[in-house]
Amino acid sequence: QVQLVESGGGLVQAGGSLRLSCAASGRTFSSYTMGWFRQAPGKEREFVTTISRSGAGTYYADSVKGRFTISRDNAKNTVYLQMNSLKPEDTAVYYCAASPRDYYSGYGWYRIRNEFNYWGQGTQVIVSS
Repeated sequence: QVQLVESGGGLVQAGGSLRLSCAASGRTFSSYTMGWFRQAPGKEREFVTTISRSGAGTYYADSVKGRFTISRDNAKNTVYLQMNSLKPEDTAVYYCAASPRDYYSGYGWYRIRNEFNYWGQGTQVIVSS
């Protein structure tokens, strides 16, 4: 089993930036496809972005495309989410997740919450207007 711990959340003004980090335990980090999801108050948890085992493949939800960037450093067992041009509607708890499934194993599977086996505790992001 892999354990995930998010950090880097906080309060920012609209138009600002934040970088979230997700540190993973264990020696098999590079075998997991990683993802970020978020949950706003009163809403269901939604897909944000995902990255393949090597980092070569990425995919973004339309709502964050062009503003957010996912990356990973397998030597450090860490995945990142760089968030730029933040909007009030980005306010949510952000969760890091891991799946043993290959990114390339099927079209769009990584957009489904239940495809990810392991989850972090979440980190709060608040964007003020």
